[in-house]
Amino acid sequence: MHRFLLTPRWWGINVFVALAVPFCLFMGSWQLGRFEDRVDSHREASTERPADQLAAPLESLLPVDKTTSGRLASTAGEYGDQLLVPERRLDGRSGFYVLTLLKTDSGKSVPVVRGWLPGVADPAKAPAPPAGRVEVSGALQAAENAGTKGVHSQGGLPTGQLGVISAASLVNIVPYDLYDAWLTVQTPSEGMIPVPAQAPTNTGLDLKAFQNLGYTGEWFVFVAFVLFMWFRLYRREVETIRDAEAGLLEPAAR
Repeated sequence: MHRFLLTPRWWGINVFVALAVPFCLFMGSWQLGRFEDRVDSHREASTERPADQLAAPLESLLPVDKTTSGRLASTAGEYGDQLLVPERRLDGRSGFYVLTLLKTDSGKSVPVVRGWLPGVADPAKAPAPPAGRVEVSGALQAAENAGTKGVHSQGGLPTGQLGVISAASLVNIVPYDLYDAWLTVQTPSEGMIPVPAQAPTNTGLDLKAFQNLGYTGEWFVFVAFVLFMWFRLYRREVETIRDAEAGLLEPAAR
């Protein structure tokens, strides 16, 4: 009765099933792994850094990624140009960052947000940076871009103000090499409020994560569908043979 499984037609069906099932299982497992990676990234990004974490040298934490973002970084040098970053909200209030360029011993400069002040950006309100050589420790942050929440990316700001904290935004403002990262000091002085570190971007459970989960389900559904269709074809073939042997089929139908 089962000799039909050795016919060329069924050889083709069986080979297709034998290849399709492991392929679908592999793709489903791969998509599930992608989803789990995004979950791990989200968990790692949302985990608070230990308060007693020791600061590491700035250069050892670059380039900024999901592991180093928010880490305490230390460096030394002399403060230079100071800029204001307007329209930044903190605790529901509008204000501005006080950003000062720190020229480090390596020759490159790193933007340092020394604190936040309420109200409209006003150079007269911003405390002058300390003179001479200083040692700075702050939470490491990735460069902002036009899509970063809260940035002023439309341009048209007055001289001395900066809308987006990044080397690309600063390259035409200051005449020296820059690290493509910035620090936010957690213990500001002179009445300024510390700017909390932001979680790294593109690590949350976004639409792509749930797409990966959806694709996982689809691939496993494909496996079930392939096996179901194989079994349905097999059962119909067996039933046809039995009906023919019992004389229930017309000769033309055989």
